[in-house]
Amino acid sequence: MKITVKNLRNEDVGEVEVPETVFDYPYKEHLIHTAVKSYLAGLRRGTHKTKTRDEVAGSGRKLWRQKGTGRARVGSVRSPLWRSGGTVHGPKPRSYANKLSVREKKNALKSALSRKLADEQILILRDLHLESHRTVALIEQLSALGAESKALLVDSQDNNNLQLASRNNPKLKAVDALAVNVYDVVDREHLILSEAALNTLVEVLSK
Repeated sequence: MKITVKNLRNEDVGEVEVPETVFDYPYKEHLIHTAVKSYLAGLRRGTHKTKTRDEVAGSGRKLWRQKGTGRARVGSVRSPLWRSGGTVHGPKPRSYANKLSVREKKNALKSALSRKLADEQILILRDLHLESHRTVALIEQLSALGAESKALLVDSQDNNNLQLASRNNPKLKAVDALAVNVYDVVDREHLILSEAALNTLVEVLSK
C-alpha cells in the first residue's frame, strides 16, 4: 500500500510504502469507543470529596434530652439532616482509570488510522520543518494543503517551531510520533505526519 508524500507547498515529491496490517486494519467502532472512553477517564483527576458526619465541624453533644420535650429526637448537630451537617454517600477521591491492554490500544489506533486513510484525511509530508514559529505562517501553509479545520500534527517533539506555532491555535495540536492516541486521531478531521514520524508510528504499531 502506497501513500503520496508531499511538501509544505502541496507538491508531490514521492511515495511511501505502508503496511496493510496498520493502514488497512478492519474498522472496529466499539474498540475505538472503548479506547476513547479509557483515555478520557484517565484525564479525570478524581479529587472530588465531601465530608461525612465524622468530618464536619461541630460538637458531638446531644442537643436535648431524648424524651419529654415534644421535639424530634436528635443526637448531634452534625447529623446529615441538619444544615452544615455531614453528607451521606458523597463522592470520595478515587481513580477513574480504565486501563486497556497494549494490544487493544494498538488495534484501536490502527483501526482509527485505517478509517482516516479511507476517508482521505491523512496527509504525509516530507518534513514539518518550519522557517518561522509564527502561528499565522503555519495556518497559511496548512490552508494551502487543504487542512483548514482541526488538525493533528505529528512530528518529533524536538521540532520547536512546530510546537510554538501550533500551541496558540485551539484547532491545532502537535504531538510526538510516540504520543499519538486514538482520541486525538478521531477528534480532529486532518492527520498530518512527517515522513519520519510515519516511519516511527508504523514501527511501533507493527510490533
